Amino acid sequence: MSDQPEGVDPLALEQQVCFALSVAARSVVAVYRPLLEPMGLTHPQYLVMLALWQHAPLSGRDLSRLLQLDPGTLSPLLKRLEAAGYLRRERDAADERSLAVTLTATGAALRAQAERIPAAIVQRLGLPVEDLQHLHAVLTQVIAAANRPGGDQAAPQSGTAAQASA
Repeated sequence: MSDQPEGVDPLALEQQVCFALSVAARSVVAVYRPLLEPMGLTHPQYLVMLALWQHAPLSGRDLSRLLQLDPGTLSPLLKRLEAAGYLRRERDAADERSLAVTLTATGAALRAQAERIPAAIVQRLGLPVEDLQHLHAVLTQVIAAANRPGGDQAAPQSGTAAQASA
């Protein structure tokens, strides 16, 4: 017995959570692009700067963990941001194996320009802040579930959760 409503194809593209997430991610990043370009940042670089504005200095390992990026993906982002004069990468004096990432004065000053971005995004999306906060909470749950150790491969459960195709 299927948990899908009669006549609904469980493999229909428009029923797939992965498709909706993928399109939403690309669409939202596109909304950020015109706000970030004058700052000389791509969206992934902006995420690095957000982490550093909040937590700097950080080790490369901690930055990788915060952003949920592997070091091979993070390294070129850091190199470009260093070349732009926004951060410095140095070996940690206490542990030569560890990379310390710090903001430059230019990188720290860029925060003032970035502070207008969240309000501009909310305005551009035209959604109530409460809806965006709820979406963030649900996406955080999805991320936690997807990252659960062991990748629980149990059979789908009945009910509304199983009705949303993956």
